[in-house]
Amino acid sequence: MKHVLKINFDNLAISLSALCALHCLLLPVAIIFLPAISATFVGSEDFHKTMLYFVIPSSVIALSLGCKMHGKYHVYLYGFLGILSLIIAAFFAHDYFGENGETFLTLLGAGIISYGHFRNQKLCAECCH
Repeated sequence: MKHVLKINFDNLAISLSALCALHCLLLPVAIIFLPAISATFVGSEDFHKTMLYFVIPSSVIALSLGCKMHGKYHVYLYGFLGILSLIIAAFFAHDYFGENGETFLTLLGAGIISYGHFRNQKLCAECCH
């Protein structure tokens, strides 16, 4: 029997965005209880930059596949705005807006991307089922 790996890229992108958001929210608390975390990769500023290597491709693939199915290309706007927010948060926000600004932009970007993928899933379900 042939096994086919079927990946739901919308769910993957939502999960990765949620991971970024949780990292921003929980890392300060975790460092209080386990200060050694700050010396690891999870505690470094590079964590968000690395996550972008996974969030961006999964978002682009999911939105591209979805838009080909349902033909509603405005959904790309959510992905673009969310990714732009995450890029600004990862590369510039800490220096220009401080820790709170970085957290806000990360949460905003993750929320926008997640909403875009939820819309994408809903539009796919409406057009194809």
